[in-house]
Parts: sequence; structure tokens; C-alpha cells
Amino acid sequence: MMGHRQVEQAALFYEFSLDRHIPADHLLRSIDRFVELGDLRRELAPFYSSMGRPSIDPELMIRMLIIGYCFGIRSERRLCEEVHLNLAYRWFCRLDLGGEVPDHSTFCKNRHGRFRQSDLLRHVFETVLRRCIREGLVGGEAFAVDASLIKADANRQKGIEGEKGLPPEATGRAVEEYLAVLDDAAFGAATEVTPKFVSPADPAARWTGAHGGQAFFAYSTNYLIDLENAIIVDVEATTAIRQAEVLAAKRMIERSTSRFDLCPAKIVGDSAYGSAEMLGWLVDEQGLEPHVTVSDKSARKDGTFSRDDFTYDHERDAYLCPGGTMLTTTGTLVNDGATMLYRASKRDCTDCALKPHCCPKEPARKMPRSIHEDARDMARQIAKSWEGRISRRLRKKVEMLFAHLKRILKLDRLRLRGPCGARDEFILAATAQNLRKLAKLVPMPNLKPA
Repeated sequence: MMGHRQVEQAALFYEFSLDRHIPADHLLRSIDRFVELGDLRRELAPFYSSMGRPSIDPELMIRMLIIGYCFGIRSERRLCEEVHLNLAYRWFCRLDLGGEVPDHSTFCKNRHGRFRQSDLLRHVFETVLRRCIREGLVGGEAFAVDASLIKADANRQKGIEGEKGLPPEATGRAVEEYLAVLDDAAFGAATEVTPKFVSPADPAARWTGAHGGQAFFAYSTNYLIDLENAIIVDVEATTAIRQAEVLAAKRMIERSTSRFDLCPAKIVGDSAYGSAEMLGWLVDEQGLEPHVTVSDKSARKDGTFSRDDFTYDHERDAYLCPGGTMLTTTGTLVNDGATMLYRASKRDCTDCALKPHCCPKEPARKMPRSIHEDARDMARQIAKSWEGRISRRLRKKVEMLFAHLKRILKLDRLRLRGPCGARDEFILAATAQNLRKLAKLVPMPNLKPA
């Protein structure tokens, strides 16, 4: 029988509980266990006045940001609307049905003001990381490092030629932040090469064609992860240049050691971190096993002997060429003190039958050797081993995190401009990924249906 429409309201009072209406297996229920904001007010106290009207509750704003980055809600205006309408979001933000959601303009002003000045978002990220460590999700024995390009909020068609520089009328928060990081090795001082184009809206964003298609303005998000459960141990924002990404890797490794006493035995990375200087830093200064692809450009394409055709004798500190001639060095350093040259005698090379295949245009063969060549040899030996092959497979874990960042969390393009905006977005996204991983790996206690 067809039911009748009920239009009368017999009850005058209703009992409504947000907690009973949120499913027991909802993601936010699991995430809520790991959001620890007890010391939030102490961290922000120096940035608030003791007089005036009360501000928005900072814990409410942090919880709203966590929702936005966990569920890929990129717009602040839309985030405020979703928190106003969604019961689960209200529950997570500790708002009852009549609780007032802040206006998006006020929300934006506080986020770009006190939060940025206090470095609060970094504090929240590290609080979540400590919880991951307490839950036993961080092994601390093997880390992986990698970087990924994220498009900046800058129109590629409005870029100006880099040689012309910024126009005098260019102003705004992003321009001020750009000028503030000109001497930072992670941004302005990463390279002396003038970019082909500069964005007047976000001049710190780097013009890059690394993806092989159309070039665009971008920043790099750098992750240092623990390989056991792919927990993000540290995150750093840099300009989209390899030198800056290598510097970010050093900063993250040192910071994880000093702040969390995490001392991994090995570090896994691709050839971007395989320079002689970086490998020497990992092995000699940090004592890490470099499971890193060596960046080696010594192979020759003209058919003559390459470096691999020569044998290095550690005892005599000399190279032996395929013809049995010894190449020795005086110990003089060249190339800014990073390379030694080994030379054969002119008499030996002149009478050698292999000279046309070795040094046809030079009187004698010379061989450069980096002062960090022992670290490079160590990385090459690891790459040939079984552990090296396993590490190359495990390295995909950090690449999967970047895929999750762009496809699930919708962070394929930044909404905030400037180095500080990129840093804030990358830290919040990494925090959201760690919270989601906690919710997945740590089961809910006494799970009961709502």
C-alpha cells in the first residue's frame, strides 16, 4: 500500500546527538583519535593581543584545515560551506548544530597571518609524526627521499622574460616573500641561471619543462619517508631546481635526526641525489648506506675508452689503462677542490698501440677522479646487490605518496602563492597523509555500529 505523506509535527522537542549520527567506520572518527591540539593555545599566545574582541578558536581553524586537506576540499570558501552543512565535519570540528562556522574571509586572514608567523603548521605536522612514532609505525632504519613538481598558481601565458626582471609596479605578498628568499639556497640562491620566464604574480615559482610537455611555473615538494609504512618523516618546499631539492634532502635528514633522534642506516633515492658531493655527504658525514643511483656522465660516445675501462688500484693510488700503463697523480685538486687528475706519461701513450682508441687527439691520457669517488663506488656496489634491487622497488612508495597527493588530495596545483604559501600547503597535505595512514593502520578500539 502506498504510504501517506507525513506533514504534521507532533513532537515539540527533539533529542539529537551528532555523535550517534556519525558512522562508526567514518574516516574522521579514526582520524580524530590522533589529532592532539592541547598545546595549541600556548604556541599561539605570543601572536594574540590581550585586548579586543575574541578571535576565532584556533583549534576550530586547524580542524577545518585538516578536513580540507584530508578530503581534497581546496577552496576555503567551499570548505566553510561544507563544514556548515556536513554533520560529520561539524562533529570533528566540535561544533553543535547551532555552532557558527567562521566566514571564509576571516578564516583566510587568520590562516595567512598568525598561523604563518608562528610556524604552527610545522608544529602540528611534527605532533602527528610523534604519534606515528609512538604507535610503532616508524621503523627508523631506512628512509627514502624524492621530490615532485606542483604547479604554481601562476598563468604561464602572463610570464615575462627573466632577463627583464620584475616590473617596478609588481607588489603583493608573493612578491615580498620572493624578495625575502633571494639569498635562500632553497629558492633564489639555488642557481645563478636566470629563468627563461618569471611570473609577476608569483616570482618565486620556477619556469620548468621537466615533464616534457608545455613548460609551466612550479614549486617542488620534497618528502623524506620511512620505508616501513611510508610515513612522511619530513617535508620541505623548494624551487623547482635539482640543486634546491638536494639541499632540501640534507635539511630533512639533519632535522629528523636532531628533533626526533631518527638515525636510519640507509637512504634510498634516485639519480637526482647521486652526485659525488651528495654521496660523499651521505657516507662520510652522515654514515648512511647510499642506496642511490649514481649520477655518472663519464661514458664516452666517440668510441674511445671510458672510465669504466680503467682499473683503480687503491694501494698504489693509480689507474691502470687497458694497455697496462699506469696513470698517477700529484695530488693537486682541480674543479674547485673536488677532483684530482691522474695522468699517463707522454712517452708511454705515444708508443701504445691502443692510443687511437684511448686519446687520439691528446698527447697522453688523463683521468679525473672525484674526492668522493669511494662513496660513489660504494653506491655502485650496493646498486648491483640484492639489497639494491629491493631498495629500487621500495623507492616507489614515495612516488605513490605523490600520486595520492595529486589524485586523491587534489594538490596538483597550488592555491596559495609565494614560498610561504607553498610551504603551508605542502605541510598540511603531508599532515593529512600521515593522519590517513594512522587511521588505516591503527584499528579503532571496540568498534561498534552507531
